[in-house]
Amino acid sequence: MPLSIRPETPADIDAIERLTAAAFLDAPHSSHTEQFIVNALRRAGQLTISLVAEDADGIIGHVALSPVTISSGASGWFGLGPISVLPARQGTGIGSQLMHAVLAELRQLGAEGCVLLGDPGYYQRFGFTARPGLVLPGVPAEYFQAVSFSGSWPVGEVAYHAAFEATE
Repeated sequence: MPLSIRPETPADIDAIERLTAAAFLDAPHSSHTEQFIVNALRRAGQLTISLVAEDADGIIGHVALSPVTISSGASGWFGLGPISVLPARQGTGIGSQLMHAVLAELRQLGAEGCVLLGDPGYYQRFGFTARPGLVLPGVPAEYFQAVSFSGSWPVGEVAYHAAFEATE
């Protein structure tokens, strides 16, 4: 079975939780709560897009996308993350395929743009860049990045949904 990327179904929830926990287990800058965040976003009805990557081995990747608020009142912006790939399959292009798929879906929704917290060396290949004036309080500016689909850039503090504080 070749790799397919599709929306999550209720039958995928347990596999997504296990995958996400495994993907972040050894991540040095992780709170190790990413699986709880995905579940809390789903429970709150804030999981705008949730895609899984699946092959003959089952679900091997997942990406979540949820709305964010910006202090300026700009609307139509979303936060990407977490994005997870089974540790044994990391570095094989699955994360890139998930990124391209979720950004394409976000554009189809008519979103203004997307923000994320992550490694600039990885995410700039998808058009993400740190933007002066668009900040996530408490994190180094170079790791908070955005991509605009409309060409306009909001200014202000970004806030993720309260589900990002989930610890179980």
